Amino acid sequence: MNEKVRVLISEEEVEKRICKMGKEISKYYQGESVHLVSVLKGGVFFTCELAKRLTVPVSIDFMSVSSYGSGTKSSGVVKVIKDLDEHIEGRHVLVVEDIVDSGRTLSYLLENLKSRKPKSLRLCTLLDKPERRVTDVHVDYTGFEIPDEFVVGYGLDYKQQYRNLPYVGVVELEIED
Repeated sequence: MNEKVRVLISEEEVEKRICKMGKEISKYYQGESVHLVSVLKGGVFFTCELAKRLTVPVSIDFMSVSSYGSGTKSSGVVKVIKDLDEHIEGRHVLVVEDIVDSGRTLSYLLENLKSRKPKSLRLCTLLDKPERRVTDVHVDYTGFEIPDEFVVGYGLDYKQQYRNLPYVGVVELEIED
């Protein structure tokens, strides 16, 4: 089986939206500092681009949680692979994710982080698939709402490939004869 990638959101559209989100987030945290929690691996691409556009003081930490296997559907099992290096108690925390899909992973992660007593806890995602939601998750900042298609690029992968694409594309599997 081969795969092709069709462009869903161009590099220019992604760039423009991240700039706009940076202004919106900076306005919200004006006069404060914000601690970004980047959800690895995919979230790191978006986190770096977003951080460059924030005008408030920023610190960054990384967390890795997973609910995906090697396929294209969520397994429903959430596990922490890498925890934060720094304490978040009393800090403004913005979780930065590449995509919100079923909501299972983010629901688990947000409850986990909330128990650590941050001053505030908000969620920012580049992509949101609300029609796939099985767990209610409030997203404070959304780049793009997308249809239920399997997407790659800008940090998102298919079998660890395509993360480096500068745009968001849809994986189309082709069955070989």
